[in-house]
Amino acid sequence: MFYNIVRFFLFILLKLSCRITATGRAYIPRKGGFILASNHTSYLDPMVLAVTCFRRLNFMARHDLFINPLFAWLIRQLGAFPVKRKTTDFSAFKEAIRRLRRGESLVIFPEGTRQGEGVLGDPEKGVGLLAAKLNVPIVPVFIHGAERVLPKNARSLNASKISVYFGKQIFVERRTPYQETAQMVMESIRRLSWSVSK
Repeated sequence: MFYNIVRFFLFILLKLSCRITATGRAYIPRKGGFILASNHTSYLDPMVLAVTCFRRLNFMARHDLFINPLFAWLIRQLGAFPVKRKTTDFSAFKEAIRRLRRGESLVIFPEGTRQGEGVLGDPEKGVGLLAAKLNVPIVPVFIHGAERVLPKNARSLNASKISVYFGKQIFVERRTPYQETAQMVMESIRRLSWSVSK
């Protein structure tokens, strides 16, 4: 209930200030576990995905966001759990696996950290590891415009359009190398980015 209430107010905020739109939502599974793999340019990206995806989402969030107890409680209620970046965080992967096995969703930013406007970075292999281990579909997503609405170091939202493009589900064979899967996912996100110029 708390998630849905927050999602509703975020939808109103982003719809009025950013004219947010989404295409390709038919590719999102109606039930069962799946991974949502998105590019990452802004702190707004998790909120944008929560608003445009009709399924409740879970997020891997960097561990230092959980230092403040009140903020940690808030983001946990919204589906986030901590992950230590630049390390192999087995506890975070176990939590991700638990949620996917329960038929829930998981948002992953394959690049690992925010990139500059118009830039797609190299992927980390985590998305490939989870997909291969659990045999769940991956839905690639490209977010355009979030970095203009909330640039780095900005204190308020700018009036600019955000467009979200969901792509066709990707199914991975168990023996596919993790890095190869990650590269495949980034290539799908890159192809979705071409929709911006059409």
